[in-house]
Amino acid sequence: MDKALKIVDYAGLRARQAALRKEGRYLGIGLSTYVEVWRHGSLGGDGGRRLGFGDDPHRADRQHHRPHRHLTARTRWQETTFAQIVADELGVPIDHVSIIHGDTDKVQYGIGTFGSRGTAVGGAALKLAIETIQAKAITIAAHQWEANPDDLEYREGKIGVKGDPSKSMTTAEAGFLAFMGDHLPPGLEPGLDATRRFEPPNFVFPFGTHVCVVEVDARTGEVKVEKYLAVDDCGPLINPMIVEGQVHGGIAQGMAQALFEEVVYDERGQLITGTLMDYAIPHAEQLPHFQLDHTVTPTTVNPLGIKGVGEAGTIGSTPAVVNAVIDALAPFGVVHIDMPLRPEKLWSAMHGASNGVTR
Repeated sequence: MDKALKIVDYAGLRARQAALRKEGRYLGIGLSTYVEVWRHGSLGGDGGRRLGFGDDPHRADRQHHRPHRHLTARTRWQETTFAQIVADELGVPIDHVSIIHGDTDKVQYGIGTFGSRGTAVGGAALKLAIETIQAKAITIAAHQWEANPDDLEYREGKIGVKGDPSKSMTTAEAGFLAFMGDHLPPGLEPGLDATRRFEPPNFVFPFGTHVCVVEVDARTGEVKVEKYLAVDDCGPLINPMIVEGQVHGGIAQGMAQALFEEVVYDERGQLITGTLMDYAIPHAEQLPHFQLDHTVTPTTVNPLGIKGVGEAGTIGSTPAVVNAVIDALAPFGVVHIDMPLRPEKLWSAMHGASNGVTR
């Protein structure tokens, strides 16, 4: 909240509001703060934490590809961030990573990405699988060099001897040795793959503050959204562009709920907003530029420190928009109006009619 109020110059907005009211203009400033409680683990089943990862020498169609270059993650979820996690953790180019997802011939079970759980649960399982592979790769490198595995470490995407930069081996090179099966430590199975599950041990709490500034036209009741700021905290951002897109979409959806969208029936119970020709979703020109910022508070309940962000925009936006409109109508004694806040409702509220208005 401190960061959001500083960015929007909250004191300056209040001063501007007071000045405009003297001119008969009605500016409103709305805030909402939220904490989303999220866990969604197995829900009584596997829960989708089983992810396979490895230098897979054969695709499902048995076409051979080079095991010394390519890495494959199998997941029941479609997540763009998964390839980034693999590439970042193992220090390989992202175009050397393949994500096989949503194919029940290869990944048999999954319960979905609902509840902002995709990366926080599936990505965590993937991180554990990567750690298993890294440990096996270190064991292989140690055997090749006749070294103690405890003396080796991952450094800039390569396995090396602690304190000795002259010797190194990439994970891909270790994978090649693993799949050839030659010169492996006694008892170590060929191949370099892992399947791990992850059950969240506790809740995570994404949170944020949203600020909306609107002006309501007293002549028509129309709402113009002048400014919208969201400051959210979903932990470390694996892909900032994806996070931004998630928040943008959520804000648009929540703003639409506050101002436009409504399921309407006639007096005979017939739905009359059953198509997008009649159901009022907003157009691009009706939405403002969204200003976004973040704080970063890692969670301790998964190995990536991340929290879901898929629902952040919808949680924060609807109350922020409604609060802004009600704040604009404060000189009229209005404290509540049922959503959606369509122009005719606001015009009625500003001119003394009831129509779902609480004073």
